[in-house]
Amino acid sequence: MNNERTDSFRIEKDYMGEMRVPKDAYYGVQTARAIENFPISGQSSQPVFTTSIVQIKKAAAMVHVEIGCLDSRIGNMVILACDRILNGEFQDQFVVDVYQAGAGTSHHMNVNEVVANIAIEMLGGTKGDYSVVHPNDHVNYGQSTNDVYPTAMRIAALQSSKKLIKNLYALTETFNQKAKSFDSVVKSGRTHLQDAVPIRVGQEFSGYAASLLKAAKGIEKASENLKDLGIGGSAVGTGINTHPEYAGKVVEKLREMTNLDLKESKNRFESMQSNASFVEFSGALRTLSVELIRIANDLRLMNSGPNTGLAEIDLPAVQPGSSIMPGKVNPVIPEMMNMVCFSVIGNDVSITLAAQAGQFELNVMMPVIQYKLLDSVLILTNAVRIFNEKCVSGITVNAARCQDYAIRSLGIVTVLNPIIGYSKAAEVVKESIRTGKSVKEIIQQWGLLSVDQLDQVLSPISMTEPRAKEVSV
Repeated sequence: MNNERTDSFRIEKDYMGEMRVPKDAYYGVQTARAIENFPISGQSSQPVFTTSIVQIKKAAAMVHVEIGCLDSRIGNMVILACDRILNGEFQDQFVVDVYQAGAGTSHHMNVNEVVANIAIEMLGGTKGDYSVVHPNDHVNYGQSTNDVYPTAMRIAALQSSKKLIKNLYALTETFNQKAKSFDSVVKSGRTHLQDAVPIRVGQEFSGYAASLLKAAKGIEKASENLKDLGIGGSAVGTGINTHPEYAGKVVEKLREMTNLDLKESKNRFESMQSNASFVEFSGALRTLSVELIRIANDLRLMNSGPNTGLAEIDLPAVQPGSSIMPGKVNPVIPEMMNMVCFSVIGNDVSITLAAQAGQFELNVMMPVIQYKLLDSVLILTNAVRIFNEKCVSGITVNAARCQDYAIRSLGIVTVLNPIIGYSKAAEVVKESIRTGKSVKEIIQQWGLLSVDQLDQVLSPISMTEPRAKEVSV
């Protein structure tokens, strides 16, 4: 027996038939069908993406009222309805799962229906009475999912990436500051995870800063192609059912609304067929992730210990590290960073596969591209901030330990190559490994250099810079 109260629903109809819709819902019949058809992940599209669609709806209504294509009474109510959503109301009404109808029609209609029903109420009507304001005829006038959805994807990605880039520049600056602070501390370099010639900790950290700066510039460069909007292309790029002035004017409105340097696409067919610009942008996020993984791993290794690892640096302790070992502290922030970056790389694979899956005038896989791309931006934005604030900014260096490693490194024999030759230097290394004596002790024992000469050639700082003049024997 069905105990659901019939007065808690309203009946709406589309060309597929009737459907029950919760009476208080601002969404309508097509959204209700999507809820029923796609109970997949329980995740709906990110608010920034929905906001971008609503901005397009507002801009379109403004333009259509101005050029006389939409009744001003209806159009102005659509604009006011969009404003209410943009001010934070009705966020719980956007309920379509991210894994939905191809091209994003379900989510697009979710927005159209919510905007329509808000406008209907403001005009004194009842939700679901689309004779007052219609989701397709009025809210969606002159538009198609096929040009609205990729345009919203571009705007959302550009808006979201602002904070990521800001956080990334802040992290880069922190690494630069650490590079200056640690510039006098010499440690053993390592290649192949084996002893190498000395390097200053500051030099090492300056490399991290430079690589992150390049990654930030790469994201900014990849953002440029996202600024070309195909809005106005309608269903296949031809602009069917649009006014000749619509495309240019709606891009102007969106530029003002978003404060982004948006442009009217020179070829709307390309903008609607191709998702290459999202692949490029995701690729820049992947590159950043690869660099962050590498840096996080270096920090974990340098922090290893405290008694049985490298212990060259100390990372801030932010929480207990074990449920069984008292006092254990783990490098949890770099570990978090690694997991985030692995997820971003996985998202990039999904985006790449989805982008190549388009056919002819449309890529129906846009919903997964949108979701994965914005997910990557979101988790990187937050992870970079936390990495900076709770890890990198609090790093301290164990100068004595670093100095000890630098002196004991077999790599320091490299500076003797121009003086005693590669072959003799290799013999020194073999003898050091065999006897456990330091390189310096063996050189003195064999009489290869005097104490003064050794002190000069094995000066820690001098071993980390080009040498203008070699020591003479």
